[in-house]
Amino acid sequence: MNTNFNDRTALLHKIQAEDFALYEVALYLDAYPKNAKALRYYKEHKQLLEQLKRAYEDSFGPLTLYGNQSDTSWQWVDGPWPWEKEAN
Repeated sequence: MNTNFNDRTALLHKIQAEDFALYEVALYLDAYPKNAKALRYYKEHKQLLEQLKRAYEDSFGPLTLYGNQSDTSWQWVDGPWPWEKEAN
């Protein structure tokens, strides 16, 4: 498991930014559900968020409890957890 905390922090910040952008565009789409530009933006950034999460989990372990990738151990407890200071 990669332990470069600068990379971990940078990647986590990118994930947080993409997550925020998706949440905001989802709110916009609630009001304008047929806006093609917003739908394209949502699709592009959803794919980017999935790639970033996969990269984080491949390098640093599960980002959420749903990211466990092992059939033989529960990696979620291997910490630090994403919200702990050591992970940021």
